[in-house]
Amino acid sequence: MEKIYYSITEVSEMFGISQSNLRFWEKEFKQLRPHRTPKGIRSYTNEDIQLVKQIIYLVNEQKLTLDGARRKLTEKKDDVAKMQELSERLKSIRSELSGILQSL
Repeated sequence: MEKIYYSITEVSEMFGISQSNLRFWEKEFKQLRPHRTPKGIRSYTNEDIQLVKQIIYLVNEQKLTLDGARRKLTEKKDDVAKMQELSERLKSIRSELSGILQSL
């Protein structure tokens, strides 16, 4: 059973980024707005996690600035999601092929 909400700690560990980076991105990307409990604790949904994945893809793999990533997510969010998913699939295939090559 998949969780509905994830803490900021879980999300930061999931992607290997700091919690302060996630908090900073909340200020930079209007789309990233995790739910907050009455005590102010952030709860990330699966949609928030997908957005974090897309931001990481744009910044780390596409080498865009935060301003460039913000524009891409605003203008072409569906295209970014497709490119990010394709990139993940290609990495998985590359990993499988490397494993096959080493076993030969």
